[in-house]
Amino acid sequence: MIQDTKFRTDMIFDTHAHYDDEQFDNDREILLQSMAGQGIGYMVNVGASMKSSAASVKLSEKYSFIYASVGVHPNETGELKKDSLQELKTMALKDKSVAIGEIGLDYHYMEPDEKTQKYWFEAQLDLAVELQMPVIIHSRDSAKDTMDIMKKYTDRLSGGVIHCYSYSRELALEYAAMGYYIGVGGVLTFNNGKKLAEAVTALPLNQIVLETDCPYLSPEPFRGKRNDSSRIHYVAERMAELLGRQKEDIVRITCENALKMYQLS
Repeated sequence: MIQDTKFRTDMIFDTHAHYDDEQFDNDREILLQSMAGQGIGYMVNVGASMKSSAASVKLSEKYSFIYASVGVHPNETGELKKDSLQELKTMALKDKSVAIGEIGLDYHYMEPDEKTQKYWFEAQLDLAVELQMPVIIHSRDSAKDTMDIMKKYTDRLSGGVIHCYSYSRELALEYAAMGYYIGVGGVLTFNNGKKLAEAVTALPLNQIVLETDCPYLSPEPFRGKRNDSSRIHYVAERMAELLGRQKEDIVRITCENALKMYQLS
């Protein structure tokens, strides 16, 4: 891990992006080089498969402001084999790898089956424990099973984030009490994002991080279009409005939170 970097907390930290996605193939370089000028200081490119984890590491090696997370999304765990964990471990030990993820459970499509998802979720959590790295948790339509597994790892994991949070205010507070951050992105700006807004207003600001999940979940007024880190400003503005704070406070505190979560400061 690089320890001597001086971070600017007046810049936005996008804690969850997928710039390896093919939607960025035509303009990735130009887009990423434009970010600093748009107030985006740092980002973590998040692996969702073996291939995208390797791509995340490569992006982190190419760009000074990008860090990598390596892991396999629950719907991609059908691709995993016995030696996959060793491959993930090798990638996780790279200098700018900062987390294991995104990992978790997704019962929306139930692909692969529940048993397979749970097996590889716990296997990747075990890797995070071994390496003392934070985790990025994906949970969709699987609230109880995700929480039950996370409770099994109480006091063993090195923190992390519940990414793209979509459950109740009460569950968000329970995760916060366990020491996890809540990842908040474009859904906060949606008309049907009231449940997330309720969670945000109930949580301490020092346990919230900003994320885009780009190229997905673009905020209003760009909903349905390709997302990128520059649009996180709309999320910060909505959060400031909800909390009665200045946008600059939101940017600074969530950046400090991200640096702490990813063990960068």
